[in-house]
Amino acid sequence: MSAALKSLLAEVRACRLCEAELPLGPRPVLQAAPSARLLIVSQAPGTKVHETGLPFNDPSGDRLRDWLGVDRPTFYDAKRIALVPMGFCYPGRDARGGDKPPRPECAPLWQPRIRPKLKQVELTLLVGLYAQGFYLGRARGKSLTETVRAWREHLPTYLPLPHPSWRNTAWLKKNPWFEAELLPELRDRVRALI
Repeated sequence: MSAALKSLLAEVRACRLCEAELPLGPRPVLQAAPSARLLIVSQAPGTKVHETGLPFNDPSGDRLRDWLGVDRPTFYDAKRIALVPMGFCYPGRDARGGDKPPRPECAPLWQPRIRPKLKQVELTLLVGLYAQGFYLGRARGKSLTETVRAWREHLPTYLPLPHPSWRNTAWLKKNPWFEAELLPELRDRVRALI
């Protein structure tokens, strides 16, 4: 690993910027290496990820790995796949019982510093609204469905995805084109990259 990226990751892991706002305290979770060719930008860790310190170490991760067509050892090989969420720490629960959005301070501070260090990345998966808004800006659709449905327009650099949470099971059933059209393309591209 390059000294510059190693130093930056140590700085990220020591971050305490939002400490007062985090119900479980800070525990930045990410993985990256300069050789990674696939970057996954997601939302923020859940409680299980916070406990273990391992990104996507939960049922959402199981679904995401299935979408990608990769096993756990491949997924957690930072030399191949970088996992850099919009928020690195668990943000807490909202009034409806779901997780709160990523802390707003995190992405503007860290994404512009980390992304340039990942020079080998050929495809960035934008998982969820927050990642899509940050990276696509005005090119994002009016809704997650519109953005993901227009996935071909964002290739070869970006591929927008819904969050793989169980909460999106109804969305997946209402949008069968996702499994029929997008997932085969996603798996082909991931296979070529790793």
